[in-house]
Amino acid sequence: MSVFQTHEGRVAVVTGAGRGIGQAIAVDLGARGATVVAVDLNSPGETVALLADKGHTALGLTADVSNPEQTAAVGEEIAHRFGRADILVNNAGIFPFLDIDELDYDTWRRVLAVNLDSQFLMVKAVLPTMKKGGWGRIVNLTSNSIVTNVAGISHYMASKMGNIGFSRGLANDLAPFGITVNAVGPTLTITPGSQQVHPQEALEAAAQAQAIKRNGLPEDLTGTIAFLTSDDAAFVTGQTVMADGGYAR
Repeated sequence: MSVFQTHEGRVAVVTGAGRGIGQAIAVDLGARGATVVAVDLNSPGETVALLADKGHTALGLTADVSNPEQTAAVGEEIAHRFGRADILVNNAGIFPFLDIDELDYDTWRRVLAVNLDSQFLMVKAVLPTMKKGGWGRIVNLTSNSIVTNVAGISHYMASKMGNIGFSRGLANDLAPFGITVNAVGPTLTITPGSQQVHPQEALEAAAQAQAIKRNGLPEDLTGTIAFLTSDDAAFVTGQTVMADGGYAR
């Protein structure tokens, strides 16, 4: 599929970019002309190779985005290499299933740290150069799980509601600097991670609950992300877009 060079000259940072949704977003932004910084807890080498094979400029950084020191180092490396970050897509996340009786404090904190704290930390890491540029796009991934009746994800739902609140509040803070902030909520999406966690019957049930009765793919999110990180979305901020096949209708 051909895409327009809507992001040419932009530096785009994508977390959780080693595989799945993050990898698809990173590859798409690269195809649209952005220089891509792929950040992942594990090596994002596969994503960087996919971009390089297509002639796109990319940098891979390995970091735990829930760690303040490591995210600060990511921001410093981006500033050193490229002088700025124009786009930040906070995609990193984890989703262990545990009923409240099984959920211990350490797991609660880990889910909030990876799913919510990381978004705050990455914003802090790239914001100084983004503000200097007078233009920026931040997209925080949330989830349509906030409107489901699925048991065993109270910790995950808390983190994902937090993503929305953070995005709305941050939109107010950053509007004067030409920076927009929005949240995007996918449905249960077919990725290596989700297939390890969810049995086939859960995937089928999720698809049947949607208006579009198939499971989401990582590529189903890239157009929405591309729009929200483009010049065309200059008047869209503080919003939550559910790109979920009509589940949250």
